[in-house]
Amino acid sequence: MDALQVLECGPPLARRPLGEGQAVGLARVFKALGDPVRLRIVSIVAGHQGGEACVCDITDAFELAQPTISHHLKVLKDVGLLTSERRASWVYYRVVPERLAELSALLAVPAEVAG
Repeated sequence: MDALQVLECGPPLARRPLGEGQAVGLARVFKALGDPVRLRIVSIVAGHQGGEACVCDITDAFELAQPTISHHLKVLKDVGLLTSERRASWVYYRVVPERLAELSALLAVPAEVAG
């Protein structure tokens, strides 16, 4: 099952157990976010002026080789957390807000469970 399809699941985890396919897909998304570099990349892109960041802005934030940054960006795109657009010789990245909202909703704990 595609990670993007899995994120479109219904109620929060606290209300209904995940099926096997959902769990596998979501694990891919959380694994992508579980890497400190990728988590920072999402943070940089989301917090960048205009909600998008050039690959040069992302690369400058790390002491890593450009191919390593490109690998991390690909992983984030593959699980649907980032999109990209080429403009001349640069690539600009944006967070997919719907995907982050779906993760947030999935993890939301209803008041009756939390308290």
